[in-house]
Amino acid sequence: MASLRFTWRDSSPMPLPCCLRVQLVRLPLPSNPYDRMLGYPTVFTDCMFRVNRYPHARVPTALRAFLFLAGLALLLTAATPSIASAQQGRLSSAKGGVANLEAKTQGRKGDVTTADGDVDIHYGDTRLRADHVEYNGKTYEAMATGHVQLDYGNEHLEADEAHYNVSTGHGLFNNVRGSIQIERRPNPTLLISDNPLYFEARDVERFPGDVYLVHRAWITICDPEHPKWQFYAPNARIRLDKTVALVNANFRLFRVPLIWLPYATAPAGRKVRATGFLIPDVGQSSRKGFILGDAFYWAPNPWMDATIGAQFMSRRGVLERGTLRAKPFENTSIEYTYFGVEDRGLLNPDGTTRSPQGGEQQRLEIQSLLPGGWRFVTDYNHLSSLTFRLAFADSFGEAINSEVRSATFLSNNFRGFSLNFAGLSDKSFLTLPVAATATSPAVPATSVTLRNLPEARFGSVEQAPLRSLPIYFGLDAFAGVVFRNDEDIRTSNFVDRYELAPRITVPLHFGRWLGVTPSAAFRTTRYGDSFDSAGQVSPVAISRNTGEFTVEIRPPVLERFFERTSLNKDKTRRRYKHTIEPAFAYRYVTGVNRFAQFVRFDSDTTLTNTSEVEYGFTQRLFRKDGDGQPQELISWRIVQKHYFDPTFGGAILNGQRNVFQALDSITPFAFAFGPRNWSPIVSDFKITPGGPYDLEQILQYDPQIQRLVTIGTLLKVKPYGEFFATAAFFRMDNNPMLNDLPPQPPPVLPVFQQPLSNQVRGLVGYGSESRKGFNLIAGLGYDFENKTLQNQIVQMSYNGGCCGLAVEYRRINLGQVRAENQFRIAFIIANIGNFGNLRHQEKIF
Repeated sequence: MASLRFTWRDSSPMPLPCCLRVQLVRLPLPSNPYDRMLGYPTVFTDCMFRVNRYPHARVPTALRAFLFLAGLALLLTAATPSIASAQQGRLSSAKGGVANLEAKTQGRKGDVTTADGDVDIHYGDTRLRADHVEYNGKTYEAMATGHVQLDYGNEHLEADEAHYNVSTGHGLFNNVRGSIQIERRPNPTLLISDNPLYFEARDVERFPGDVYLVHRAWITICDPEHPKWQFYAPNARIRLDKTVALVNANFRLFRVPLIWLPYATAPAGRKVRATGFLIPDVGQSSRKGFILGDAFYWAPNPWMDATIGAQFMSRRGVLERGTLRAKPFENTSIEYTYFGVEDRGLLNPDGTTRSPQGGEQQRLEIQSLLPGGWRFVTDYNHLSSLTFRLAFADSFGEAINSEVRSATFLSNNFRGFSLNFAGLSDKSFLTLPVAATATSPAVPATSVTLRNLPEARFGSVEQAPLRSLPIYFGLDAFAGVVFRNDEDIRTSNFVDRYELAPRITVPLHFGRWLGVTPSAAFRTTRYGDSFDSAGQVSPVAISRNTGEFTVEIRPPVLERFFERTSLNKDKTRRRYKHTIEPAFAYRYVTGVNRFAQFVRFDSDTTLTNTSEVEYGFTQRLFRKDGDGQPQELISWRIVQKHYFDPTFGGAILNGQRNVFQALDSITPFAFAFGPRNWSPIVSDFKITPGGPYDLEQILQYDPQIQRLVTIGTLLKVKPYGEFFATAAFFRMDNNPMLNDLPPQPPPVLPVFQQPLSNQVRGLVGYGSESRKGFNLIAGLGYDFENKTLQNQIVQMSYNGGCCGLAVEYRRINLGQVRAENQFRIAFIIANIGNFGNLRHQEKIF
């Protein structure tokens, strides 16, 4: 805060023999006085003194005049008895500021000094005006009456009467009203208004120790004559630069009390976060029933906070949430979240039993930059069951995510080398549990758990020891332990594995039109467990020594330029370029002789023998306007592989899904159900990625079964203004028929069937979350295979100059696990936040 320093000195001959110099000295501030990482949540009426974020406004405006009146009293004491018209007092100083006093008349009678008639006092950017000002030198009482106005920077204060005792520090303002023009930073998640902050109070009383009592106060940023919303507090106590305490306060909408706060506190100083209960959450759901909840926010220090909350769901039970955030050091951040439900379950069709779907999920994120170039990251995730996520996830996208991945690593990159110590875990849920019936037993859920912990990796990029020779050497090596568990396989908890893979690369250039890059690698690998002849996990170690050879050929790029001429010479010149980029690559791997004995821990164990060639081309169309940078308008890539070894060294299994590195390097969708000589033809067509019209079309044609097996389309358009739309369509059907399989060797029946997929999703909207005016967004997702409307959402909002209203309808249909209708509403307060059960993280704008 700013402190007042009063100094006296004799002046040069002026109408007033003695004047006052008031020098404002700003105390030094810390380099980072506010914790921007954690932000500041809405703790009841945190918004009432949100201006405390700005250093010049840490002293509430309605109280600043008390400090100014102290200087005013001393200024009046220095004046001698005189009567004049439009008298002025002015003092210049090389070390301090200048205080000017103007009044129609000034005088002194006994101990009382007065100034009357358009009293106007200037000091810096502060101005005090009143009809009458007087000071009693015996009682130390200063008083200003009649149209008292204080202007300070972008703040304006008015009062009918002001009293202040310079000796005791006690003061009183009557009928206080004013406004503060606050500069707001752009925030896409918050409705921003340029309106000033209006406030009013019947009385403001100051006591020693920087304690203030405010009576009958209200605050708003709407039109003060017709406010749509306002906070009202009959009584409030303010401890300067500490806290604001409100007693029996309420939030009013169109002057109607809506939310009652028997007691609430808010920060009023550098500490912009305060511990307290948040605004209650009330809602309704078709599967959860009536919802009532609240949360407690805890801010023990500037670098840490936590939120703990719970909701009561009349049809299900109790939902619990918790968040802990901390930034103990400049380059270290920690965040932990917890979400759980104690669910009693919905009634089953028999009307007597229930099927609980409760559970929990947790996430821990740690990031830290350590000395010496080291970086530490942890992203730990835990999910008790997929049923819980399907039943209680807040959004459709989160609900259908069946994978839980965790990772922690300590890494350092130096001079082209990298050293990493890591732990990885991946759990994929495959099926849901099936309850027992009168004729069949219960079937448990199935999942696959893979774990690499601990693991150390060392590698290097290609480096040339001799600059005169284009020979580059690289290295990859790792050592660690792995684990796998599913319904058919369970290894020991710690299966050791090691790998060393040096490589050499020689880039060659034959003129400007041809580039050839051969590379060779030797890979030696050892695993502590393997499959025996009966297909069971055995503690017998298995090793492999493979040789890998790759040649990449880059023929010359074909180019052609086009120029669009215009009769208007002032029009920007526009040019186009069309390119065709062919590419060929041959890859040979040998040495994988016992592929069936390797336990599938990760992609490293899917390496097989192969002799293959990959060929294709990419067409691109560029546009360049004037001297600007060229922009890619269209790209179209077509690629296919030919396998000279259709059995991949005997690794292929007939009639089953096969996943090898040689197969999934061209497409992520499994396509090999027997010996293969040809991969699908993959077409990837893109139009103006990132522009107003963004289209990607992926097609895969399988020449072996002679049909289009995969169709993927993603369209994003924003043709004009605030309108936007997205559409996604995905269809996959690459399951073979019996006649598609080769007769030899005989296929294993039943033939593996991959689940079919045929889904479409769309989203259409106008506006944005913080845009003023009418905003609308609607979306749906439909599954053609199951003939089910999986997801529906409609969200509408209208934002005015100081507030807005948002409503939402959401339906999630996930079969027997969940079919839920949700209704949400939020009242939006400009520059502050929302009241209601439509939280920001659930908005879809």
